Amino acid sequence: MQHKNGSFSNSFGFILACVGSAVGLGNIWMFPYRLGQYGGSAFLVPYILFVVLFGITGLSAEFAIGRRAKTGTLGSYELCWKDKSKLGGKLGWIPLAGSLGIAIGYSIIIGWVLRSLFGSLSGTILTADAGEYFAKATVSFGSLPWHFGVVAITTVLLLTGSALIIEKANKVMMPLFFILFAVLAVRVFFLNGSLEGYKFLFVPRWENLKDVNVWIMAMGQAFFSLSITGSGMIVYGSYLDKKEDILSSSLRTAFFDTVAAILSALVIMPAVFAFGIEPDRGPSLMFITMPHIFQQMPMGRAFAVIFFLSVCFAGITSLMNMFEAVIESIQQKFGLGRKAAVLICSLICFGVGVFLEGESSVGNWMDFITIIVVPFGAVFGAFSIYYIFGYKNIEAELNEGRSKPIPGWFRPLAKYVYVPLTVVVFILGIIFKGIG
Repeated sequence: MQHKNGSFSNSFGFILACVGSAVGLGNIWMFPYRLGQYGGSAFLVPYILFVVLFGITGLSAEFAIGRRAKTGTLGSYELCWKDKSKLGGKLGWIPLAGSLGIAIGYSIIIGWVLRSLFGSLSGTILTADAGEYFAKATVSFGSLPWHFGVVAITTVLLLTGSALIIEKANKVMMPLFFILFAVLAVRVFFLNGSLEGYKFLFVPRWENLKDVNVWIMAMGQAFFSLSITGSGMIVYGSYLDKKEDILSSSLRTAFFDTVAAILSALVIMPAVFAFGIEPDRGPSLMFITMPHIFQQMPMGRAFAVIFFLSVCFAGITSLMNMFEAVIESIQQKFGLGRKAAVLICSLICFGVGVFLEGESSVGNWMDFITIIVVPFGAVFGAFSIYYIFGYKNIEAELNEGRSKPIPGWFRPLAKYVYVPLTVVVFILGIIFKGIG
């Protein structure tokens, strides 16, 4: 039986949608810094190890429970906890709240990106002081039109449909993201002094692998980069046809997400070093450091447009997934039509977010959501799927669409490595005040 919101037409469309959800600001403003800071190419060893582990066990579990339940977050947890505990089903609201919470903060930040895109088109961002230009948007009610524009664009994309619209949007935006960032990476390669950036990124410092912090940060970066939240990827799984191989799709999603992260590193860090700017992370890297670089580059205006347009694509595709998780659950829980559910989600997102537009306000909001709510949702999801719903049940769903059954090593890896690691990520996130 197909979901009432439709289904993805093929595995390629599904993977692009999932990559669109996974590729976001963490790939762009956090991964390049961590790659260089924690050992260069040596950091890739634990990072890729965790990406493969979380992709195989975490992503596949969320895709599988969504496809099995043929519904999103709330319905999937109700299935997991059916005949076991009413409380368990109700706790499914927490990972859903995580998706909505991220969407509220994310829409504000993508509003800053949209403003920077228009500033690049007009040339304003290249003539003004980048710090002052950014500061004007990050005060209370300082980014209203841009914030509203991002929510409106996402709303329009989702209002006219669901699975197929999400698929079509990602089939345009994600290839363009990769193409535009590849163009930037080529341009940056020819900058004088860029070699130091490549050394920072890729000269391995193997001794760093003895540092437990490197492994912790690699684990956190991999976990959050794949959007394992106990919510968003479940709803995409509910739109997946039974003939598709979930394990294969999970690995391909993880692969393209990693390519996007490395591509971002190849754009940002060589450019930072070419102009003698101290490498940084977070919003200042994207909204202050990069405009400073574009101001000094030949054809900087054109490359600024390409950069912020690419980031807009990455941000909106991620936002679509966060919205869709909430929209589908509103439809399923309250029996509302698609348009009503979309508008309710959009109004909540903008209505709450409008009071959080100051940089410190949205920062505190996102810290709470990403350190407490989202990791708890991931733990709850992993435990609900592999222990409450049961490994045999989820294994049967994972075997759908495969030519060969799931190998024997998958069970201990999922139950005794992945699930405990979600708890570790949750605890370490609190201790370190964020590791993703």
